[in-house]
Amino acid sequence: MNKLALITGGSRGIGQHSAQALAQEGVDIIITYHSQADAASDVVNRLKALGVNAAALSLDTSKTDTFPNFVARLKHELNTTFNRASIDYLFNNAGTGLHSMITDSTEADFDEMYQLHLKGPFFLTQALYPMINEGGSILNISSGLARFSLPGSASYAIMKGGVEVMSRYMAKEFSDRSITVNTLAPGAIATDFRGGAVRDNPEMNKMVASFTALGRVGLPEDIGRVVAQLLNEKSHWMTGQRIEASGGMFL
Repeated sequence: MNKLALITGGSRGIGQHSAQALAQEGVDIIITYHSQADAASDVVNRLKALGVNAAALSLDTSKTDTFPNFVARLKHELNTTFNRASIDYLFNNAGTGLHSMITDSTEADFDEMYQLHLKGPFFLTQALYPMINEGGSILNISSGLARFSLPGSASYAIMKGGVEVMSRYMAKEFSDRSITVNTLAPGAIATDFRGGAVRDNPEMNKMVASFTALGRVGLPEDIGRVVAQLLNEKSHWMTGQRIEASGGMFL
C-alpha cells in the first residue's frame, strides 16, 4: 500500500507542487482547497496521471468549528477512495499573506492571521492526530519572515513564529507514537501569494534575487522537492527542527 499524504491548500502554489513531488515518489494524495474547486479537480487529475490515487476535499482552515465535519468527510473519502482508515503524512500548508504596517493593522487583520496560520493548524492537527499512522510525519509551514524582519509583515510573521514553537512541542508530545514533526520555512516564492507580489512584480523579483545567495527568487517546485524529501522515511530521524528553504536569503 502506498503512503498517503494530506496537504491543506493543495490546489495551487506550494501545496500543488508539493503534491506533485510526493506523487512522483509514489505517495497517494488528498488535497484540501478553500474555494477553487475547479483548480483542485485539475490537480487531482494531474496526480492520477502520475500513477497515484488522489482526491480533493473543501476546507477552510480558519474555521475550527467545521473540523468535525471535515474529519467525517475525510474518513468517508479514505474508506471509499483509498480503502483505508488513516494517513501517513500531514502537511499544514494552507494560508494567505498580509502586508500591513503595525500602525495600520486592525484587530480583524491580526485575528485573521491568527485563526488561519496558528489556531487552525493547531486544532486541525489535534483533530487528525488519531488518524495519523504510528511512525508518520507532520510538516508545518512557516516563513523566512520568522527569522528576518521586513516591515509590513509583523502580523503574519508573528503567527509563523508561533508555528515554529508549536512544531517543537508537537514533536515532543507525539514522539510516543514515533510521529515526527518539523517546520519548513520557505523564503520568497514566485506564486500568487499576496497577489503575486514576488512573481508578477519585476522590481520586487529583482530585489529578492539581489539578497538571495543563489541569485534568484524561489519557485514553488523548489519547495515541493524539499517537502518530498522531508515527508519520507529516509528523513524520519529528523524531528522538532526548523528547515529553511530560501536559496540563502539574508545570509
